[in-house]
Amino acid sequence: MVSPLSSQASDEEDGAEENISLARAVLKHAPEEGFQDSDEGFWHSNWSPLRWFKMLVVELHWSFVFGVISVYGISQGMGGSISRVATDYYWKDVQSVQPSAAQVYHGITSIPWIVKPLWGLLTDVLPMAGYKRRPYFILSGLLGIVSMLTLSLHSKLHVMFALLAMTAGSASVAIADVTIDARVAQNSINHPSLAADMQSLCGSSVSIGRLLGYSISGLLVHAIGSQGALGLLSIPSVLVLLVGITLKEAHVPNFAYGQVFEKLNQASRSMWTTLQCPYVWRPCVYMYTSLALSLNIHEGMFYWYTDKISGPSFSQEAIGFIFSIASLGSLIAVVLYQNFLKDHPFRRLLFWAQLLSGIAGMCDLVLVLRLNLKFGLPDYFFAVIDESVSRMIIQLKWMPLLVLSSKLCPTGIEGTFFALLMSIDNSGLLTASWLGGLLLHLLKVTRTEFSNLWAAILIRNIMRLLPLALLFLVPNSDQNSTLLPADMLDTSDKMEVLEEVDDRKEDIEMASLVARTWN
Repeated sequence: MVSPLSSQASDEEDGAEENISLARAVLKHAPEEGFQDSDEGFWHSNWSPLRWFKMLVVELHWSFVFGVISVYGISQGMGGSISRVATDYYWKDVQSVQPSAAQVYHGITSIPWIVKPLWGLLTDVLPMAGYKRRPYFILSGLLGIVSMLTLSLHSKLHVMFALLAMTAGSASVAIADVTIDARVAQNSINHPSLAADMQSLCGSSVSIGRLLGYSISGLLVHAIGSQGALGLLSIPSVLVLLVGITLKEAHVPNFAYGQVFEKLNQASRSMWTTLQCPYVWRPCVYMYTSLALSLNIHEGMFYWYTDKISGPSFSQEAIGFIFSIASLGSLIAVVLYQNFLKDHPFRRLLFWAQLLSGIAGMCDLVLVLRLNLKFGLPDYFFAVIDESVSRMIIQLKWMPLLVLSSKLCPTGIEGTFFALLMSIDNSGLLTASWLGGLLLHLLKVTRTEFSNLWAAILIRNIMRLLPLALLFLVPNSDQNSTLLPADMLDTSDKMEVLEEVDDRKEDIEMASLVARTWN
């Protein structure tokens, strides 16, 4: 669970972590000579951001780079951050719903991210008109345009239709995310020496997009209202549509559509067999429980933040600026993890992250009880500290979970199985959102009544500590160890490659983590 203004790390915006396992899959199948690319030394010896970017355009084709920037940077990064702020104000000011209802609606809109394995399977085994990826970008763009314009142009849209439109918009981003993930994986296999560079391009696009989006989100809501801001999100969808039109992709005629069901059935059986392994289901139980018990009461805190009587009455600009400054907390977490924590055992690191998560949540209690004013700390200043610290701790908890998930993926179905694990995590976030909405409802926290908000915060913080009792389900090995038994890994002719590129594999995994978590 995040702090009052936090966008959950796993939330519909953050859905970009799946490429960690894809990078690992690339390395497992990469030919030995792939790491001896003569161009690599040239580019790195003459490295500069502009030259590096030109190199990617030349080596990978401009349409691929355009797709990464459009999907990760503009759609997920900038669009996701603007959507986060605009949606909160839309439920509060346009639909006039209670915070408990807004919390439940927020969980419903994340459902398309829970079924990401389905999108992944479809893009892998069901091409349309002879293309595997381009039609899904086009579908995603059209879906996003229609849903965002519907929210923007209908001032009296029924709440259920508004919820349907927002869920469709979330599905649009999720489908585009899965499809560009597949393109990244494919290009990584064809250009193994550029795998880390592609991860850096993806992560930097998301990072810059989020910082820009959060910086202007409050200004947009203030200038054109929440509906106007949501309407502008049709522009990222137009770019995704253009990606589908311009993407360079080989045409595959005469596809055997009769084999689609067989392939889907085979992949499903493989995933089910893997989930039955104790080495896999035990950590999965912990990950789901840990996220589900971190109750999400973000909407209750948001309503209090903007209340003119009980709360500090933050403006739209202040809300957006707090989000943008707090993004630095995630960056600090990445630096700490990369330099000091990546070699620690899973169990020890998750213990401290879970414990600190419960302690950091008390900052919300200090704000609601206005204790910060007694110490001479203004609400705005303390809110920035609260959000930054909470975001940093959430990121420190999320990163080892990502590494753990990537190490639970068996050979052959790495990408799809990692998407399944991320769906389990997103199910935990959905549960946390719905339980948080139920808690706000039971404590009668409404649009104007916040007398019991402190109790909701206290209960949430206590619930955050309960997963500590399940840490025995997490392997006590360090993060560089192999977790799956040998019979679930490919131990034949790829072993020599795995041994020789092991160090580089860890470097690419960390590069992926650093790049994709700057949000």
